[in-house]
Amino acid sequence: MHPPSLNTPHLPLQLIPTTTTTTMAPPPPPPEYSQSVKLKYVKLGYHYLVNNFLIFLLLPIILSLTIEALRTTPEELQKLCNSIKLTLIHVIFSLFLVIYISTYYIMSRPRPVYLVDHALFKPPASFRVSFAGFMEHARMAPFSEPRSVHFQMKILERSGLGEQTSLPPAIRYIPPSPNMNLAREEAELVIFTCMDSLIQKTGVEPKDVDILVLNCSLFSPTPSLTAMVVNKYGMRSNIKSFNISGMGCSAGLISIDLAKDLLQHHPNSNAVVISTEILTPNSYMGKERAMLLPNCLFRMGGAAILLSNRRSDRRRAKYRLAHVVRTHKGADDKSYRCVSQEEDSEGNVGIKLNIDLMAIAGEALKSNITTMGPLVLPASEQLLFALSLIGRKMINSKWKQYIPDFKQAFDHFCIHAGGRAVIDELQRSLRLTAEQVESSRMSLHRFGNTSSSSLWYELSYIESKGRMKKGDRVWQIAFGSGFKCNSAVWKCNRTVDRTAEDGGPWADCIDKYPVYIPEVVKL
Repeated sequence: MHPPSLNTPHLPLQLIPTTTTTTMAPPPPPPEYSQSVKLKYVKLGYHYLVNNFLIFLLLPIILSLTIEALRTTPEELQKLCNSIKLTLIHVIFSLFLVIYISTYYIMSRPRPVYLVDHALFKPPASFRVSFAGFMEHARMAPFSEPRSVHFQMKILERSGLGEQTSLPPAIRYIPPSPNMNLAREEAELVIFTCMDSLIQKTGVEPKDVDILVLNCSLFSPTPSLTAMVVNKYGMRSNIKSFNISGMGCSAGLISIDLAKDLLQHHPNSNAVVISTEILTPNSYMGKERAMLLPNCLFRMGGAAILLSNRRSDRRRAKYRLAHVVRTHKGADDKSYRCVSQEEDSEGNVGIKLNIDLMAIAGEALKSNITTMGPLVLPASEQLLFALSLIGRKMINSKWKQYIPDFKQAFDHFCIHAGGRAVIDELQRSLRLTAEQVESSRMSLHRFGNTSSSSLWYELSYIESKGRMKKGDRVWQIAFGSGFKCNSAVWKCNRTVDRTAEDGGPWADCIDKYPVYIPEVVKL
C-alpha cells in the first residue's frame, strides 16, 4: 500500500486584467505536524522516558548508596556489624525464610509452554480451483440460478483469493456428491499429512505424545477424529485426547489454551494440537445469498502443532507461549446468532452469515484487547489510554477514545484470514501498516479462508520470509461463531532460519510474494 501523496493540488489559473493590482498569493497550508520529524522524536522520547521510569527513579538512589558505601571506612563497617546483634536462631530463621519463599515461588509459577514446531497441509495441485473453474461449476450446478451465480461472481471478484486455492474432490463433482466416506477421506488426507510432516520435522514418536487435542468445527463423526489419529499412529492407551467441534474459526486458539492448561498440570509432557475444517459435508447447495458466501471463501487447510513443557525442548523450540486471552459474547442474542448453521426454506443446510457480523466482530475485538492491553502494552501506552479514559469520564464524554498503539508491543501480527473485509477492518482499527497485515492478505490469496488453521499459514509466511528473529513477539487474532474473539501472544525463542521452511506450504512460491491484489478482479 503506497502512502498518500503529499503534493498540493494544482490551483486553476485566473486571467487578471492589467488595470487591477496584483493580488497576493494565498498563504501556504499549515505544516503537517503529525508527520514532522521533530514530533516523531518527541514520541520516541516519551515512550523511552515512561517505559524506563523506574530505572531513572532508582538510578540516583543506587548511585547515592554506592558513593556512601565507598566513603565508609572498615572501622565503621565493623562498628555497624557489632551493633546488629544476630544470634544463631536469627540466622537459621532467616535462611529458612529465604529458602521457603524461593521454593514457593519456583513451585507456584506457571510452567513455560513451548511451541517446538508446526506443520501445515499443502493441497495437491490436482485440487486447485481457479476462478473460471469455480464459476463454471456454479453455473452447471442443478440447484443454481442466474441471480445466485452472479452473486457468487461478485463475491469472488472482491474476496482477495487467488487462483491457487483448493477444494476437495467431492465438492468439484457436478453435481456435488458429499457423503460420509468422502468426508472421512478428506479428513484422513489433511490430518495424516500434517501429522506425518510434524513427526518428520520434530522427531517425536507417536507413542511419546501425552496429550492430543483436535478441533474441527462442522465434521464430528463417531468414532471421533482424535480416535482416528490414535488408531492410525498406535498411540498409548493412557493418552489424554480431546475432540473440539462447533467452535468456529477461532477454535485453533481454544485448542492451544486447552493444551496449555493441561500442560500446567502434567509436568514433563508434550501435546499435539491439530486444527482443520473438513469441507466435503458442508458445501451449501441452495440459493440463499447469506449462505452462499462461505462457499466462495472457505478452502482446504490444516495444521499440526507440537507443544511441550519439557526443559529439554527449550533450546530447539521456536516459540514460548506468553498469553492466551479468550472473549465470548454469546450472552448477547445478536452475537450468538450472527454465524449459525441453519436450513434454508428448501431444507438445504449451510452456514449463514448475518449482515451485522463485522460490527459484532469489532465489539468482540474491543473486549479482547481491553483484557490483552494491560498484559502486553508498555507503560507509556497504558498511561495515555488511562488519561484518555479519565478525560472521557470526568471532563468530556465526547472526547475521542485513545486507541493504544499495539505496534509498540508486537513485532508481527497474524490476523485470521476470514476475508478481505475482516483484514481491512482490523488494519484500520489497530492502525497497522500494509507490511504488518501482509501475511494475512497473502495467506488469504494463496490458500483462502482455511478456518482455524489460517493463523499457522500466516506464521509460516513470516518464517519463510526470514523475518522472525529471536525475541520477536507475535500476536494471533481469530474470530469464531458464538461469537468469540480469541488471541494468543508468542515470543520467538530463536531466530527461525527461512531455509528450515523449505518443505513447507510456501516453499515453491514464497519468492513470488507479496503480490498486488486489486480491489476487484473482473471475471
